[in-house]
Amino acid sequence: MKSFLFLLFFFSMISLVNAQSEVTFAEKTHSFGKIQQHVPVTYVFSFTNSSTRPVVIENAEAECGCTKPEYNKGAIMKGKTSEIKVTYNSENAGSFKKNVTVKFAGLSTPYILTIDGEVIPEKK
Repeated sequence: MKSFLFLLFFFSMISLVNAQSEVTFAEKTHSFGKIQQHVPVTYVFSFTNSSTRPVVIENAEAECGCTKPEYNKGAIMKGKTSEIKVTYNSENAGSFKKNVTVKFAGLSTPYILTIDGEVIPEKK
């Protein structure tokens, strides 16, 4: 019985590692540092399809309306690179940290991309 449970655990861990290695992001976080109020900023997260089959971004959702992700809606072939462009609307002064959840079709675990920084108030 113990050997059966060990094998079950072992194969479930292998499948989890394989699922997460389908897509490789160059970076999952980006800090803008200090930015000016009312001046939107953009960062491009790049990733590579490291699987043996095409992958498709099912959706990319920001946690608020101040952050907008844009991405290729077509299939990304194996070995190819694509991008997710994330724009932050810097209307409110102060520190921010925003997440974008990226879900790939056929993968159960989403990827979380994070941007942060500090919006400096506009001088009057």
